[in-house]
Amino acid sequence: MYWEIVVKLVLGMVFGGVIGLEREIGNRPAGFRTHTLVCMGSALVMMSAEFLMEAYPAFEPDPARLGAQVISGIGFLGAGTILKDGSRVRGLTTAASLWVVACIGLAIGMGFYWGALAATLFSYITLVLLKKFEGYVPGLRDKELTLEIHNVPGQVAKITNVLAVLNVRVRDIRVNQGDGETTQAYFNLVFPPGMDKQTVYGELSRLDGVQLIPEND
Repeated sequence: MYWEIVVKLVLGMVFGGVIGLEREIGNRPAGFRTHTLVCMGSALVMMSAEFLMEAYPAFEPDPARLGAQVISGIGFLGAGTILKDGSRVRGLTTAASLWVVACIGLAIGMGFYWGALAATLFSYITLVLLKKFEGYVPGLRDKELTLEIHNVPGQVAKITNVLAVLNVRVRDIRVNQGDGETTQAYFNLVFPPGMDKQTVYGELSRLDGVQLIPEND
């Protein structure tokens, strides 16, 4: 039925758009339109596979083959959203969300509507609510650390080496560019359970050319 084709494509746009909108608001590499197109395209692939079965039954086409190509092929698009920025890697969550919306689109294309709807809801919960939940879990809270360091090569590497020994995870590093002898570096850190700022301060204060800038918790 022609109306069912339209309904599936619209559902692909809506379900993919819901997840893509969250990525768009967060200014991620792949946003609203990308997720919408991926989900709708995946639904079209499954409908095309069903069409082949009906149009050419003598050849006994396998509808799962086209869907499998979508699942594996979406990795190339997802890899394009993964960016290495200094010591951190960005875009992994966006790459995963693209893979999920592709699977949602396949589910819509084969008529598995409730599965597609549930996956969309749970994906949105994962991207929005669980991100907020991380802030309440001990050992997952972000800590901001501001340092004044000598503006020489290798200084940031010395700091990250100390943090690695302390099992402190570095989420983000920003260094003010300048020609002066000193500059400021901003670290976004995740402390392991039981670790506090004072312990980290004590270890970093042993480094030459590193001065801690106190901040309010």
